[in-house]
This record gives sequence, C-alpha cells and structure tokens, in this order.
Amino acid sequence: MPHVEPLDRADLPQYEDRFKLIEGAMGFVPTSLLTMARIPALFEAFSGLAFTVNTLGLVEPELFQLVAHVASRAAGCQYCQAHTAAHAIHGGADPAKLEAVWEFETDDRFSAAERAALRLARDAAQVPNQTTKAHFDELAPHFSESQILQLVACISLFGFLNRWNDTMATTLEEAPAAFAQAHLGKSGWELGKHA
Repeated sequence: MPHVEPLDRADLPQYEDRFKLIEGAMGFVPTSLLTMARIPALFEAFSGLAFTVNTLGLVEPELFQLVAHVASRAAGCQYCQAHTAAHAIHGGADPAKLEAVWEFETDDRFSAAERAALRLARDAAQVPNQTTKAHFDELAPHFSESQILQLVACISLFGFLNRWNDTMATTLEEAPAAFAQAHLGKSGWELGKHA
C-alpha cells in the first residue's frame, strides 16, 4: 500500500495529453506520476526532465532501457526494475537478453560498448557511488561525450525514481508487474511493498 495515495487520472484532465504520450511510449501511465501530480510544480518539473532525458536520442533505446534497468537493480528498486524491463520489451528489446542482463560481463550477447555502459550503470547506482575514471576511459572508445552524458542522465533520473518509488511504496501497475513476475522472478525480483 502506498504511503501517499496517487490521484485518479480522471481528476487530472489538464495532463491528459501528456498521459497519452506516456501511455503510447510505455503502454501505461506510471502510478508514480499520479502521486507526483499532487504537487503540480513537481509533476511539471519531473515530467519535463524525464521527457528530455528519455528523448535525446543519442543512445540506442534498447541500451538506454538496459542501463536504466541495471541501475535500478543495483539500487534495489523493484518498481523501477519492472518498469524498465517492461519498457525495454515494449520498445523491441530481446527478452532473453534482458533476462541475462545481470551477466553482461560474461554473456556473449553483450558487446564491449554495452558492457562499459552497464558497468557504469551498476557502479554509479550503488551507495556510495563506485565510479572511477576507468569507467569513462572504457566508455570513450564507444560513445561520444554527448552519449556519455545521456547515459549518466539516465542513471541519475532513475536514481531519483528509485528513491521516490521505494520510499513511497508506489503501487506497481498490472502490466509491468505481470511482465516482471514472468521474466525477472528467476533472478530474485519480487513485488514486495509495491503490491
């Protein structure tokens, strides 16, 4: 049960155009946004930042979602793990690759570029942060500075979402919950407080 109840989408007609865009991209409207909407300035600021980070288009969408997923898993946020996994598949990612993402260091499905990006996501999401200059040296042959900035922006955006959703015990929506139970349960994912 969430610590603060989200608003009803029907009570937020001023955001309906934005909700339709989000639903088109993700397949659902995240409950977290309906909670943030209790403070319109917070909703506006967060959704603007999220839109910008998600639509820069500098990093391949599949890798972007895998980075978000690994960062969320490293931070321990079950809610965001379900979202990023479902969104990755909704965007065309290979389910088997997603299920193997935590073995990115040794799994042949992951390129050297993907390994460098996922290593950054894993290590940057830990507390305390575990990134070093070596992470950026490994990224440099594969990504431009702008792409590296989008990767860090993705990790940072999900840092906020991981804290928000774990702290608020945000209720996970049906579609990502079902997806996570089917595809992430083998690696220890549980609905927990997000039921």
